[in-house]
Amino acid sequence: MTVPDAAERIAETVLYEGYLLWPYRRSTLKNQARWTFGGVFPPGWSAVHPDDAAALRTQVLLRDEGEPDVAVGVRFLQVVERRVAEVTRAGPRFVDALELGGERVLAWEEATEREVATTVAAGGAPIVVAAGSSDEPLAGGAGLIERRWHELRGRVDVQAQRLGAALHRITVTIENTSPWAGAERPAAVRRAFISTHAVLRARRGAFVSLLDPPADLAGAASACVNEGAYPVLVGEPGDATTMLCSPIILYDHPQIAPESPGDLFDATEIDGLLVLSVLSLSEEEQREARASDPRARAILDRCAGLSDADRLRLNGAIRELQVTERHAP
Repeated sequence: MTVPDAAERIAETVLYEGYLLWPYRRSTLKNQARWTFGGVFPPGWSAVHPDDAAALRTQVLLRDEGEPDVAVGVRFLQVVERRVAEVTRAGPRFVDALELGGERVLAWEEATEREVATTVAAGGAPIVVAAGSSDEPLAGGAGLIERRWHELRGRVDVQAQRLGAALHRITVTIENTSPWAGAERPAAVRRAFISTHAVLRARRGAFVSLLDPPADLAGAASACVNEGAYPVLVGEPGDATTMLCSPIILYDHPQIAPESPGDLFDATEIDGLLVLSVLSLSEEEQREARASDPRARAILDRCAGLSDADRLRLNGAIRELQVTERHAP
């Protein structure tokens, strides 16, 4: 699904918010309790643990005199189990950590992106992800990384209800129907939709801000039901054609700071502080972070490559200045 660049950057940031937090190491306690945003769980787990819902529902308002022409893109992360093995004559010998050719790799979890596209006219689409695996050879075949993921099943349902001559309420429901039974949350997480969100793009008409609706639509806006999602306008300021239904609370037209050196997976923190924190890690801490996750390795390399001028630009930016009226004493 094609969305404006500004909207896509925000959606990408939301997708990976909390994926991995400083100091980006597997051994850190807060990184042992990952996958905390936008979870849509298999119903077998949700029935026993209702706080982990099996469905996400979002409602938004659209001004359009005709029938709604809205494209809906749903994205989420699927947790992928990563195992590492030493390759021997007897076959792979799986271990918790592997070091080959000076490179260290740890067994852990990663995530891969999934996306479903549909429209209001289509009424929705199924979510179908087949179970699978892939192998990545290491050190010329002396070791390997095995990645495995489970089958996922679900559905995106989209409905439009006319509320007035030129007003519609759009409802998007994202449901996980994956069969599963068990008592361990980590296993349920591997069959969940993580960081689930929807991007709605109106090809005609305009969405209504639910945070700051016009007075005549305040009642209709407050009647919208959002469970597990927070709809905000995204894109360039003033654009009302794209709505992000986010698993985290945002404001209309959120922006990524142009000085940001790249995704640090913690958009609520100050990039300058996070960069300095990354650079302050000891060699052993950096070594573990590199072995923990490929995206952590990319963060370390990116921060190490910043110049003094780059780091200086992360501090003290003034976003806007306004002239205020002066009154005589």
